[in-house]
Amino acid sequence: MTTRRRATPAAPPEDPGQFRQRLLDGLAASVEAIGYRTTTVADIVRRARTSRRTFYEHFSDKEECFIALLTEANTEMIRQIAAAVDQSAAWETQVRQAVEAWIACAESEPVIMLSWIRDGPALGAAGRRLQREAIEAFVTMIQTLCDTDELRAAGIAPVSRPLAIMLLGGLRELIATTVEDGGRPHDLIEVAVHASLALLTPRA
Repeated sequence: MTTRRRATPAAPPEDPGQFRQRLLDGLAASVEAIGYRTTTVADIVRRARTSRRTFYEHFSDKEECFIALLTEANTEMIRQIAAAVDQSAAWETQVRQAVEAWIACAESEPVIMLSWIRDGPALGAAGRRLQREAIEAFVTMIQTLCDTDELRAAGIAPVSRPLAIMLLGGLRELIATTVEDGGRPHDLIEVAVHASLALLTPRA
């Protein structure tokens, strides 16, 4: 009597979104290892453990994949910073919480953050569009975080767009320069908090 082998159920097909995320993770790993400019599509698919065919089903080229990676990173960074602020705390504490969360995000992926600042402008029209969209998203975040009872009572809100851009640009360049020089973003917390408080404090 022969024993019938029970058929092994077929594995469920992988979600296309998982392939896309694997490609983004593969690009991030390659940027951290060898830099964006040196990275090729072959590097991305090798680290993502997938194929070129799969890559081109999701992205037209390396640039489009990079822009998607940076967009995702910026969105997550904004989410984490906003979640870190206790809007019932004293306004100085709220500013510190936001700055500390900002720097913690940068320190978690310093190479990606630096690549965004340094390599982004070389992406042409797509890069400029990314920069503008990122600036607007961060400006909106800053203005929203500053629009609390504590900051309104202190005469800080509403924060103007030029002031928000100064805060954003100063923090980004400070962190980028520090990473390029081999420093740790965490060591910038006190000077970044002090500068942010100075910019936000109303003048008589």
